[in-house]
Amino acid sequence: MKKTAFWIIAVLITFSSALYQRLTGPTYPIKGKTMIDDSEIAYELERSHETIKDYEITIEVDNQEITGNLIYKRHKTDDPWTKVPFIRKVDSLVASLPKQPAAGKMEYKVILASQEKEISLSGEDPVIIRFKRPVPSAVLIPHVIIMFLAMLFSTRAGIAALDSKSNPRKFALWAAGLLIVGGLIFGPVVQKYAFGELWTGFPVSSDLTDNKTLIAVIGWIAAVIAGRGGKPARWWVLGASILLLVVYLIPHSLLGSELDYSKMNPPSTLPK
Repeated sequence: MKKTAFWIIAVLITFSSALYQRLTGPTYPIKGKTMIDDSEIAYELERSHETIKDYEITIEVDNQEITGNLIYKRHKTDDPWTKVPFIRKVDSLVASLPKQPAAGKMEYKVILASQEKEISLSGEDPVIIRFKRPVPSAVLIPHVIIMFLAMLFSTRAGIAALDSKSNPRKFALWAAGLLIVGGLIFGPVVQKYAFGELWTGFPVSSDLTDNKTLIAVIGWIAAVIAGRGGKPARWWVLGASILLLVVYLIPHSLLGSELDYSKMNPPSTLPK
């Protein structure tokens, strides 16, 4: 009964941390509702899009008197803002943001207006969207599942470390093995497909996702070594478990791969 309860707790912690990481990440869409002339308008603005096509922004607005403009420019450049009017298609306003190379980012605002009011759906700050190449499901799905299982076994190992009647060793081995496979094998392959680079963390660069994965792997390797010979190494396991939880609470893709437009030769221009 106690073991079942421990697994339930581990699953709940894992689901909660994964959900928190997803919802707080810089690639999660901005969603909301606003009011213009007694019309309630729901919207969803993407912050991640594939490089294979332009990002078509569609806002459902049945009030025919409401119009809109899309303004955008490349992120961290001195480009002038480009302004594109939304085109009405029945009960929707539609405009497109031009696709960018892998890891390219753009800033954009959606401005809706009536005769009495004008509003930016994202407020004063623009939305920042990053483009990525498509990642095959055969690579992405195993990566996500294995990383989830790594977190699950890590949490279960930490719980076992707190129980004087349990030996967390087997859970620690599973956690370390899954983290290495998911984070250091499948993770770089996913990044290679999406952004063209296998590794952009230490010592190559400062990608936070790669670096936090590396730190978590080192923590779990240390815990496994401390438990060699079958020793429980409770404090080491608990420390590695807490470390991975902290890593999971850091929003995914924060300070991730980013194209430096100034280093492109010749400098990239927006599609006409």
